[in-house]
Amino acid sequence: MQTSFLHPLRLSPGDDLRVALQHALRDVGVQAAFVVQGMGSLSVAQLRYAGAQEATALHGDLEILTLAGSLSPDGAHLHMSVANARGEVFGGHVAPGCMVRTTAEIVLALLPEHRFSREIDPRTGFAELVIRHANDGA
Repeated sequence: MQTSFLHPLRLSPGDDLRVALQHALRDVGVQAAFVVQGMGSLSVAQLRYAGAQEATALHGDLEILTLAGSLSPDGAHLHMSVANARGEVFGGHVAPGCMVRTTAEIVLALLPEHRFSREIDPRTGFAELVIRHANDGA
């Protein structure tokens, strides 16, 4: 049995990047995936910078340089770097509201034999990734 496989997808103008990736995970029927890479363009990027409590909105013609992270039914943990029309680069956690401008081309590594969840880790105080085999009890 194949334990993982790559799944390419293309998002369209107006799609919310984070929401579309969550829907893609549900649509393919797995409970664990990694975003291997992504590129494309955004009209709005919502990035939460390291240590910040809230996301910062960047507007304009933005190019996705990198996109990576994990996807679980409990949520996504995504990091992205984008460049504006002047070539300035910004990066951070992907928040809802990153709107695709022309396209986003993304490769997911689907892990059907695993189940990801996000649970509070008392050491960090954050909902962190928990990795289980799909046939393990909760």
